[in-house]
Amino acid sequence: MKFVFSMAFSRLACALGLAMLATSAVQAQSASGSSAAPAPGASASGADALAVPMGSGAGVHGANSPFAPLQPRADVLPWSVLTDVKTKTVKNRILPVFGSAQQGLNQKTQRIQGFMMPLDPGEKQRHFLISSVPLTCSFCLPGGPESMVEVTTKTPVRYSMEPVVVEGKFAVLADDPYGMYYRMTDAVAVK
Repeated sequence: MKFVFSMAFSRLACALGLAMLATSAVQAQSASGSSAAPAPGASASGADALAVPMGSGAGVHGANSPFAPLQPRADVLPWSVLTDVKTKTVKNRILPVFGSAQQGLNQKTQRIQGFMMPLDPGEKQRHFLISSVPLTCSFCLPGGPESMVEVTTKTPVRYSMEPVVVEGKFAVLADDPYGMYYRMTDAVAVK
C-alpha cells in the first residue's frame, strides 16, 4: 500500500526541524549541566547521549518529556474526543471516518488547548498547528492528523512552548487535500 505524506505535514517537518533542533541542543546543554561535548570514544545510553527525553511514540506524551502534560480543563474540548477517529483506505489515500461526537462539533465555536507548532517564522503567529502533545524530536511529528488542529487566528498569537488555548469556529474535515482532520478559523487566544 502506498502512503502519501500530506503537504501540511511535510511543510511542518521542514519549518520546525531547524528551530526544534536548536531548541533541543539548548535543552540538552541545560539538562546535562555542561556545554562540553562528550569525550571521544565515551559510550552513553541513547537517552544520555541526547540528554533530551523522548516520548513513547506518536501522539503519546512521554513520562520523560521535558514539557508538562496538558492540565485537564472543563472549558476546553478534550483531545480524547478528537483522537477517537476511525480511518478507511480509498485508493491510495487514508480518510477519516468521524463518529457522531466529532460530527457534532462541526461549524460550531469550540475551545481547544494544546501545544503550538508554528508554520511560519516569527514571534507572533496567525497560522499554526496545535497538538495534543509537544514536539520532543526535531524531525518527528508528535502524532497523526487526529491529534492536531490547524488554526488561523483573527489577531496574531505569541509563540509559546507552554500550552495555549484558542477559541474559534471549528470544522471537521472529511477529505482535506492537506490531510488535516480538523481546522479552526477566526480563532482568538484565551487564558
